[in-house]
Formats: sequence, C-alpha cells, structure tokens
Amino acid sequence: MRGTYHENMARRIATALLLSMSALLAQQPGGVWRPEKAREILDKTRTLRLAPEGAGLSAGERVAIASLLEVGKIFQSVYENQLHPQAQEAQAQLASLKPPRPDLMNLYRLFKGPVATTLDNKREPFLPVQPEAPGKNVYPAGVKKEEIERFLAAHPEKRAAILDPRAVVRRATAESLRSDLATLTKYPALDTLHPGLRRELSAGPTPTAFYAVPYAVAYAEQMIRAHELLYQAASALQQDDAEFAGFLRNRARDLLTNDYESGDAAWVTGRFKNLNAEIGAYETYDDALFGVKAFYAFNILVQQREETERLRSAMKGIQAIEDALPYEHHKRIREDIPVGVYEVAADFGQSRGGNTATILPNEAYLTRRYGRTILLRANIMRNSQLFEGSSSAWTASVAPEHANDLALDGNFYRTLWHEVGHYLGVDTTKSGSDLDTALQSDASLLEEMKADLVSLFSADKLKQQGYYTDAQLRSVYASGILRVLQNVRPRRDQPYGTMQLMQWNYFLEQGLLKFDPASGRLRIDYSKYKDVVGKLLERVLDVQYQGDRGEAGKFIDRYATWDDKLHGVIAASIRNQQRYRFNLFHYAVLGE
Repeated sequence: MRGTYHENMARRIATALLLSMSALLAQQPGGVWRPEKAREILDKTRTLRLAPEGAGLSAGERVAIASLLEVGKIFQSVYENQLHPQAQEAQAQLASLKPPRPDLMNLYRLFKGPVATTLDNKREPFLPVQPEAPGKNVYPAGVKKEEIERFLAAHPEKRAAILDPRAVVRRATAESLRSDLATLTKYPALDTLHPGLRRELSAGPTPTAFYAVPYAVAYAEQMIRAHELLYQAASALQQDDAEFAGFLRNRARDLLTNDYESGDAAWVTGRFKNLNAEIGAYETYDDALFGVKAFYAFNILVQQREETERLRSAMKGIQAIEDALPYEHHKRIREDIPVGVYEVAADFGQSRGGNTATILPNEAYLTRRYGRTILLRANIMRNSQLFEGSSSAWTASVAPEHANDLALDGNFYRTLWHEVGHYLGVDTTKSGSDLDTALQSDASLLEEMKADLVSLFSADKLKQQGYYTDAQLRSVYASGILRVLQNVRPRRDQPYGTMQLMQWNYFLEQGLLKFDPASGRLRIDYSKYKDVVGKLLERVLDVQYQGDRGEAGKFIDRYATWDDKLHGVIAASIRNQQRYRFNLFHYAVLGE
C-alpha cells in the first residue's frame, strides 16, 4: 500500500541514518553542542505565538488552509535541504539522541538547520555536520566560485542555465546524471515539461563539466505532492474565492514547469477575499556564492480587509514619488499597487522568522508586465513585544532628547514605503541587464539599501501631501536611524546588516548623525535628513544603473567599515539592554 509523502520520507531518513550515522559521527568536524552552549543562545531567544482570529473565514477556506499547511511543511523540508546537504541526517540524529535534547531541537527550528548563528555573529554547526558552504546545497559540494566562472568562460552558452535562479548546479558525474534521468523516467510529466533536458543528461559524464537541473526536477517528489495539495486547496476555495483558487492552480503548474509567470500574473493582478499566500522560491539572500539562487518560502496570510482598503486609497499618486527620485532614467509605474495588510497564520522556509513585509515578484520582466504585490504582516509589524525590544535599543543608542521620537507606527510606515521603494527607481542596468545578473551577490544588498532610502526620501513629500503628521514624520525618520544601528558587526555575506552599516557610516560622514564619545550615544540633526538621504540614494541608484560589479564592491567596501570605538560602543549598549537577540515563532494554526 502506498504511504503518504511524509511516511515515505521518514522511512528513507531512518534507513539513511542506520547506514551513515557511524560515518557521520566519525568523519565530520566538531560534535554535539553541550547544553550550556545551546543555552547561551536560547536564553537570548524569545518565543512568540501567532494566532490570528480568522473569524470571517468560510468552511471552504478553512479546508483549503489544511491543504496549504501541508504544502508549507513540504517547503520547509526542501528549504532546509537547500541550506545544508545533511539537514535530513541532522534531524534524524536529533530524534535519536538519548536522552532527548529539546534544546537542540529548538536550535534546529530557530536556524532552520544544523548550523547556528552565535552571539558574536558566527555560523557554527551544533551537530557533527560539515560547515556551512557559501553555495549552501544548490551548488556542488566544495565548489569554488572561480571554478564555475572558468567553466562559464569556456562555455558561455551555459551561463543562463547555470545561473538560473531556480536550478540546482551539479557536477556532470555518472551518478548525478543517472539519478536525474531516473527522475524524468519516474515522472513523465516532468520529462514532457522540460524538453531537451533528457538529451542533455544523456550526453554522459564529463569530469570538469557542470550542468543545471530545474528545481522541479531536483525536488521532483516534493513538488509533485505540492502540486496535488494546491489543487485540493483550489477546489475547496472555488465557491468562496475563485480568483485565489485560480492563482493556486497556476502556481501548482508553475512548480512543475519551473516558470512562475502564470502564477505571478494571477497573484499580482488578482483581488482575493480573505486569504493570500506566498508560494515558491524567490529571494536569493541565502546564496553567498553568486547571489542568484532563489530559496523556497511559503506563508498563509489572513487579510485585514478594512485596513487594506484604507491603505490602497492613501497610496494613489506614487508616480510623483518616482519622478522625484534623484536619477534621470525615470519610468512609468502602476499606481494601483496591489498592497494588502495581513496577519500571518503560518510561515515556512525562508520566510519563517518574523518577516515584516514582502514585495514580489523580483524578475524585472515580470514586474514590467504585471507589477508587484506588497504583503504587510501586521501581527509582526505591530507586535508589542517586538516593539518593546526596538524601543529599548533606541533609548540605549541615542541622546535623551531623542528618546521619544520613535513610535510603533513609524516602523510600520517606514516598512511599507521600503516595500514601495522596491517598485521605484532602477530595475535594469544601462546595458539592459537584470541587476541580479550584473551585480550578482551584491545585487540584493544594493536593492535593499535603495528601498530603505526611498522610504526615507519620500517621507517629506508625503508629509507635504498630508499623509504624515509632524509626529509621524519624526517617527519614520527615527525608525530609519534605528534601522541602521547594529548590535554586532555584520558579516560581509549578510546583505541586510552590511547595507545598514553602510548607511550608518554615511550618515555619520555627512553629519546627520554625530557620535558623542563622552556619553557613548548618537545625536541626530533632523535638518540634514532629507538632503543626506537624497545624496546617498542618488549614489546607490547610479551604482545600480552602471551595473559594474567592481565599482559596486568598492562602494560597499568604503562604507562597510567598523570602528570598535564608535560602532562597537553603540553595539555594546544595545546588547547590554537587549533581553532577546532571536525570535522563535509558533503558530496556533499548527496546533503549537
């Protein structure tokens, strides 16, 4: 009798564990963390439970959510596999430890795998697995970027396939080719949907060659099952929300074709009733090798309809914001932005962990055709416990006269206009290349900094239009300062932390911020805010437009510097009052 996907997976993991655990323990560096080392991190971890009411949901919507949750669990497993090749073995090892180690299980959930971020911002395995690789598990084990670059230089016709955002890169060994061919044989639909792939795989092993396999094939069993579940959810929703049901069916097909256009078009242009969902592989932050590979995320969102309608009305007229940006290559944009305010029911994969907002899709050709959708997570952005931590960091960092500048809505509106900022400004280089292709691993860093700066640059104009009060403008500006302050020196492979440090340094250089060594705090000259932000935004837009990765690297290196006598003092002040460094989320809809 055929078992369920999860039962079959459990049997495979158990078999693999019996065959390989001895070798794993003997060969891998390090070992199982001691309880006291795990406790250092868990003592700095706050547990939050998300439990949206969902009072207006129909019976069909509730049935659909049950199927969608199963898709989320599949995506969670795939994401963990994308991050580390031994994720499944690590889970099995955790389950086999005697006595049980719930502390390590919490670490695994918190960090979505067997590698933790320590309090000094280092990445360390807490189980006997291999160290984390820049290419995670979407490139061949041990591969160097230079090796792939040499291959692409010799075979430029392979560049698009190798650097495709939704393709796993493999070495052309007999074992890999045989395995992928077997997948096409097992799933004829995939063989049909990916013409030419069988012919390429049949060419035979080449020791120095690489090839790319679409995610639909690399994760075939999981995507086939997700396709089935999404169709089940669509059937349950058809009577209550035909547009959302249509999106789910389109996205189900996308997972097998590896082409997201139909689903993205339905997602961005649809007007859904109560539910929404992010489904698929989009963001590239986890790829520290080339910065191009997308990683799986999934979430289920319950719309706050009245607030969504108020927000959509308030955001009309953003073409004027685009036209005011400090660059010459302005574009026409959709003014009816599909923005929504939601409560998170459950997050999986890359999006799990307190993500405040999302704007997708990312591909420039799709955004030109259909626009993008903005998803604001109100039960994250307005969570009083999270804001309490932000307020403490703020008062520990700034002079007393600024203590009351920050308010909860400041973070909300700054985040909203950060997401709108992704809509605006440069989206291709002067040569017409996508930013990800031209700037590679620095593309995400620069794009996030651009969005940060657009949210702050546009604030004064929005105040003039009556969108902000004086107090709200001051709070948005304060939120922009808090955003850049770091509690630990960021690693270069952390795009968010690095671009925030760059802003911090630029603000200091230009006099918007001034550090007082006597008090160890920062003073803010709000009169300089608009001009300083505008100058930095102009620089970022130009770096994106030029598309020169070497020049982008020099720009980043200039401003991503750290001085322990300045940055270190502020960081220590934040850490000293900071009760929590990490947030572990539980979800009522999952029975947690």
